[in-house]
Amino acid sequence: MNEILFLVERDLEGGYIAQAMGEAIFTQADDLIILKQEIKDAVHCHFPDPDQRPKIIRLHIVQEEVFAS
Repeated sequence: MNEILFLVERDLEGGYIAQAMGEAIFTQADDLIILKQEIKDAVHCHFPDPDQRPKIIRLHIVQEEVFAS
């Protein structure tokens, strides 16, 4: 695996949540800067062998907006 994709959404209680697509990896943080480090740490834990670890981490950040018409 060369790349792993995370779906990132705002948490209703504040901060962000991230879930890997196709892998059992889930993490959360108060802001995006910390979340990126948490994701990297989680990927390293999930793939302890550097040869099996994805080289690229891609984030798909979903942001919902509501406005009046």
